[in-house]
Amino acid sequence: MTIIRFAAAGMALALCGCAMDGEVAAPGGRSMAGHFTAKAVLRTGAGAETGWATAKESNGALKVTVEVWGLTPGLHGVHVHTVGKCDGPDFASAGGHWNPTSHQHGMNNPAGPHVGDLPNVSVGANGKGRVEFTLPGTYEGLLDQDGAALVVHAGQDDLKTDPSGNSGGRIACGVFEAV
Repeated sequence: MTIIRFAAAGMALALCGCAMDGEVAAPGGRSMAGHFTAKAVLRTGAGAETGWATAKESNGALKVTVEVWGLTPGLHGVHVHTVGKCDGPDFASAGGHWNPTSHQHGMNNPAGPHVGDLPNVSVGANGKGRVEFTLPGTYEGLLDQDGAALVVHAGQDDLKTDPSGNSGGRIACGVFEAV
């Protein structure tokens, strides 16, 4: 299990996108008052469930957990994308990586990272993988007007090449929703 902690205050503000000063409306006008968890069910382009992701807010940070199954062994790039849409088979509807700070892609890029950059998930020979990481801020940015999606890519993210770390096509996608 990989745990990565980002500490940049600017990223915290970018992730939140707003101050937590009351009730926030989720996509479709639902109230998020009292919600501190968002979940995304990951599906392949053919619609088969292949994992999930949760973002739980605690003490001003987001603990994100991603679990996958049925994937090819190896490292796979995982990113938050800007739009809460997962139309298969290629998931282009999820837009680009979440980048409200206009940084380049990659935790190892001197001009990066952007907020949607996440660690790779390592998938074992059994097709299963799990990764956990912590981001500063609250999750309202995940549930803004157009939402956000978590996307798993076909290959390993090199963590430095802009715009996507050479991580290949999008093989699984899930829209974050308040739970």
